[in-house]
Parts: sequence; C-alpha cells; structure tokens
Amino acid sequence: MTPAKHRKIFERLKAVNPKPTTELNYRTPYELLVAVSLSAQATDKSVNLATTRLFPVASTPAAMLALGETRLKDYIKTIGLFNTKAKNVVAAARLLLERHGGEVPRTREELEALPGVGRKTANVVLNTAFGEATIAVDTHIFRVANRTGLAPGKNERQVEDGLVKTTPEEFKQDAHHWLILHGRYVCLARKPRCPDCVIKDLCEYKHKTKPEPKLPLLLKKPVKKARKKVKHP
Repeated sequence: MTPAKHRKIFERLKAVNPKPTTELNYRTPYELLVAVSLSAQATDKSVNLATTRLFPVASTPAAMLALGETRLKDYIKTIGLFNTKAKNVVAAARLLLERHGGEVPRTREELEALPGVGRKTANVVLNTAFGEATIAVDTHIFRVANRTGLAPGKNERQVEDGLVKTTPEEFKQDAHHWLILHGRYVCLARKPRCPDCVIKDLCEYKHKTKPEPKLPLLLKKPVKKARKKVKHP
C-alpha cells in the first residue's frame, strides 16, 4: 500500500467522523484507566453498564482502595474475568497512592508497571486522557490493519509499529479511534460490510463481500370469493 493510499484512507475516515473518541464512559484519567482495564475481553457496553454504578462510589484510587476487592466484584461481576480484574484494579489503586500521590502517571513505563495494565491500555490512556499520538491495537484494529493492507503484521506489536510508521502525522492522534470504530461497525470479523465501506476502493482485502441481492416483489394472487350456492325450489 502506497503512502498516498494511507493518506486517502484516513482522509475519508475523518470526513465521516471528524472527532472520534472512545465509547467508554469516563470523566477523569483514573476513570478511563479503570474502564480500559475492565474492557479486556469485554464489550464497551458491558463496561459502561458496570461503571455507571461503580464510579459514583469509587472514582478515585483512595475510594477504590476503600471499596476493596470483594465489594468491587459486586459491581463488575457481569464483566468477563471479573475476579482477576477486581484484584488488579484494587492493587493498581494502592500503587497509585503509594508511588504517584493518587494521580495517573503520564509515561508508558509507569503505566505498564501498574497491575493489569499492558501496552494497549497504556496507549489508550496516553492517547485519550493525555493527548499523546499513540496507537493502541486491539482485535478490531489488528483485523482492519491486516485486511486493508494499512499495516500487516503477525502480532499486535508489529501492527502498532507499522501504523506508527505509515500513518501521516496529522492523523496519528485519532487513528486509533477511527480504526477501532471501523472494525467494530463496518469491517466486521465474520461478514465485513464492504458495500457500505467508505474505503472499499482503497482496501486491499481480496474477499470483499458483495451487496445483498434484491428480492423481486411477490405478486399476490387475488383471493377468489366462494360463490354462494343458491337453492332452487
């Protein structure tokens, strides 16, 4: 894929959605950190349902630590892997208080040192909370980058490095959000919506889906009324 194609792809994605953002609900960097940590192998919708109840009672590291692991589980038990996530969120809250004065750190190294925080989560926080031009790669972005030819790679790190290298500077800040939303709603895993895709002519995916055939209108046959039998005298 040529640099010109890269630019055109992001120009079109921007035209459709000029100001993309995460679909996770949050108000502070800490709430975002918790939400992203909970979102692993879970949908944003399920996380938002849980945090709508959780954040009013625990929106800071101090409040989360006071809530404790057992009570936290009651709020997030509808989310996959909630036992491990509860343990990590509480442990991370403790470290934030001990090492960072209760503030979310602004470096990748410090973020990844927190329990349950990997490279993807750190990239999301750096990008969305602090405005860094990082590109987090999840399953949606991994699929889109490989299918389209934007940044083919055998693993998430290869795809991330490829996107960082080839994405024009002016699009890097929002690239993560454009690609994840495109993968979530258009470039679906099982049956991508190629006919509705704004970049279908730029995409290098060989097995594009075709428009659904229009079924002909079925002509209804007139219903014949039963003739009344007339009795003759």
